[in-house]
Amino acid sequence: VQLQASGGGLVQAGGSLRLSCTASGSIHSINLMGWHRQASGKQRELVAIITAGGSTNYADSVGGRFTISRDNAKNTVYLQMSSLKPEDTAIYYCRVLVNFEGYWGQGTLVTVSS
Repeated sequence: VQLQASGGGLVQAGGSLRLSCTASGSIHSINLMGWHRQASGKQRELVAIITAGGSTNYADSVGGRFTISRDNAKNTVYLQMSSLKPEDTAIYYCRVLVNFEGYWGQGTLVTVSS
């Protein structure tokens, strides 16, 4: 199973970005999908998760600004990020539970300038 993430980049504060992460390979079922991030010098933290049934949960720091969604037909999870702040600057990693095993994407850098 491989995860391919994309969509990071440089954006000004207040702007928006959409991240995507697609799973490929020997996939029988995709359970939980989510996004984590790691800022420089900090531990990796959970940003948002979405279950197979579409239930979502967000870190307090991004609630109301970020939206996680998934397209099961495409084995893809998205993270729509709006009203971005400089403190959102980090490497964003997707994490997907495939066949009840966890996999990490390669990370995509999001930089928010003030």
